[in-house]
Amino acid sequence: MTIVDTALHDSLRTLKLSGMLHTLDARLAQAQAGELGHLEFLQVLCHDETTRRDAMSIQRRLRRARFEQTTTLEEFDFHASPKLPAAQIRDLAALRWLQAGESVILHGPVGVGKTHIAQALGHLAVRRGADVRFTKTSRALADLAGGHADRTWPRRLAELTRPALLILDDFAMRELTAQQADDLYELISERAQAGRSLIATSNRSPADWYPLFPNPVVAESLLDRLINTSHQVFMNGPSYRPNKRPGRAGSTTTAGTK
Repeated sequence: MTIVDTALHDSLRTLKLSGMLHTLDARLAQAQAGELGHLEFLQVLCHDETTRRDAMSIQRRLRRARFEQTTTLEEFDFHASPKLPAAQIRDLAALRWLQAGESVILHGPVGVGKTHIAQALGHLAVRRGADVRFTKTSRALADLAGGHADRTWPRRLAELTRPALLILDDFAMRELTAQQADDLYELISERAQAGRSLIATSNRSPADWYPLFPNPVVAESLLDRLINTSHQVFMNGPSYRPNKRPGRAGSTTTAGTK
């Protein structure tokens, strides 16, 4: 490496243009072979840098999303469950609901793939540049409950409100305490006021959520706002999980297919 090359490499590192640094030798070879003109050489190097930054940004958002597993809509086998509303789910993949700040409710029996679809839509949102957070509803409520104990509740609420998309898995699994209902009301209200989207997966139909709230007024206020402004997808059919028989060697159950 010449002195000039060393100085150029140092300058690229200082400017945080390591995407160019990683491909510089290959692009120089192309230029020397007459494959790239001066402007093309610069344009290709800039494209290399933006590609690297985009990839790093996606990886950062994926880590922040805290998905249980990396799932995509492309790898979901709709043929295994012909009763699923494939056209409706694929329409959601356009993410128009996310741009409009609307919500999605995926409900149906255990094992049909609700969690897979929710995380796949979240993965799409990450690739489109959105900040996403995935969590079990019980964990979100436990986190907020901890905030009451140590007086960090406003900060914890803000952290769950901040992402453009919040995925609450296993929503409405069991009856709520008065405090849990109030916390959930505040969370969904804050997100609605900020125009931020929510995906909820549930084994219960939205119509069956109301009795889970101890206060009917809270239930009406919260659920009417959520249910009436959401895209509801009823997912039915055979279990998407591999069959698991007792004593069968090597059989496993795939996570994230609720």
